[in-house]
Amino acid sequence: MRVAGTSENYGTEQEHLNNVFGAHLAITALRAADGPGIEFLEYLAPRGGRPIPVDTRANDRWYWLIQLRAARATSVAAAASAGFTRTADGALGFHDSVILKDPDGHASLIAVE
Repeated sequence: MRVAGTSENYGTEQEHLNNVFGAHLAITALRAADGPGIEFLEYLAPRGGRPIPVDTRANDRWYWLIQLRAARATSVAAAASAGFTRTADGALGFHDSVILKDPDGHASLIAVE
């Protein structure tokens, strides 16, 4: 994926879009060669949101996970600096995957085809 664009959005329209008074966001858009893109939102204001609890589980209401697929395991492993979790039977459509968490605790599952 490549960075396709960045922007900083704020004002009345952004407050209404996010339903957050004083919303001021840094937005980074990522694109692959094909398929949908992804936008990552960083709240510059308001600050002070609660971190995801360290004992969060996948069945908690606040839990969410971005799922991506990659063609090359080596590039994903190098970028992740982490080991892969092996899915023995491939029942989920992939055998190797890694779950990454950003500084706020949001998880991304990257599955290797």
